[in-house]
Amino acid sequence: MQSTARQISEILGSPLLGTDGDVRAVFTDTRKPVEGGAFFSLRGENFNADLFAEAALKSGASVAIVHEWRSGEVPEGKAIIEVPDTLLALQRLAHWWRSQLDIPVVCITGSNGKTSTKDFATAVLSQGFNVNATKGNLNNHIGLPLTVLATEKEHTAAIYEIGMNHGGELSPLCEISRPKLGIITNIGTAHIEFLGSREAIAEEKGTLARYLPEDGLLFTPAACDFNEYFRSRTRARLVPVGNGRGIVRAENIQPQADGTRFDLVIDGEETHGVFIPVLGKHMVTNALLAAAVGWRLGIPADRIALGLSSVKLTTGRLRRIQWEGITLLDDTYNANPESMEAAIDTLAEMQVPEGSQRIIVLGKMGELGAHAEAAHARIGKLATAKGLRLIAVGEGAEGIAEAGQAPHFNDIHTAADWLLVNSRPGDVILFKGSRTAAIEKVLQTAFPAAC
Repeated sequence: MQSTARQISEILGSPLLGTDGDVRAVFTDTRKPVEGGAFFSLRGENFNADLFAEAALKSGASVAIVHEWRSGEVPEGKAIIEVPDTLLALQRLAHWWRSQLDIPVVCITGSNGKTSTKDFATAVLSQGFNVNATKGNLNNHIGLPLTVLATEKEHTAAIYEIGMNHGGELSPLCEISRPKLGIITNIGTAHIEFLGSREAIAEEKGTLARYLPEDGLLFTPAACDFNEYFRSRTRARLVPVGNGRGIVRAENIQPQADGTRFDLVIDGEETHGVFIPVLGKHMVTNALLAAAVGWRLGIPADRIALGLSSVKLTTGRLRRIQWEGITLLDDTYNANPESMEAAIDTLAEMQVPEGSQRIIVLGKMGELGAHAEAAHARIGKLATAKGLRLIAVGEGAEGIAEAGQAPHFNDIHTAADWLLVNSRPGDVILFKGSRTAAIEKVLQTAFPAAC
């Protein structure tokens, strides 16, 4: 973002205290100061960042946006803007900056696969655009404004991931980002504790569909059972894509030891072979959603295929690690029933040497509320039914182990010891659980040299 302290004060409708100066970026963490930046002192349950505003200015910030300036005189050459709510001020500034950008904006939401789809879309659009995309999973009411404000005038396209936990959270994110193209990856049961049903989740995710303009495009999996629902609630054109069906589709899908090969078929275009360095049919769908966006933005099919094949996925999403003949699959970023089922299917379909094992290490799934007991039991039964050797780890994962008639370990060290005793070269071990389960610690403890 490029602005001045005075211009920011005018946008926020609050007076400027101190000296006007150029602003080249925005930050919220004084541990990562930005020279010439605007520091927003966001408040949390256990901290008040107003207390760090003076340090931010001393570290190079031009201006600090605070609820209350408590340090007396404003330092020479610096500026202060006092506002009633610093988070709303950050969002308001992002909304203004978005209005300065005349570029195609893609927003991605869904119960699963948002970040992977964002990674694929970034790889595809980078074949024809200078892209700014959400870093990591900065997709909430703080991360989205920061991502928008990090979009520079030199960027020619933007990809913003938007997420939610509760009803009503997507509306302000759509208002800030104002996309012309949208992707809804799927409707699952993530956050069902707070929304109550898949229908309510679809209604919230459908916020993106309702915000798209009449000349916009909404991309969904062809297999999504809410497609007609979305079609009835958007002015945009709905474009379904999928494995074997849809305008953009994958055919001849072939799982490989180190990824997946398929033919990218786009109606009216030449077919191209694609290799994505990640396993799972659900990942193929994520790649197709990205391919469809690239196609509609004018990227040739051969360049789309090249982009998909060169993707760099965010850590923790089926990352493949080789260690002394054992294949480790790190899928620990997060988990819900649908992503657990996808991981189980992916592992069950993997080719392993005769006599080798497919081992799955699972932790609890969060935010399921009254659905938790049944969901954990279903996952445990499915893993065993698919022929996987299952262990469950940590508090809340007992139901997985019981339903799957498998061991349960409260302690990550005990689980790691079990893996070291029971695994051997040729085996494949997949690790997955909700973020709070921290299943990656089992991986790191058992195989530290591989991580």
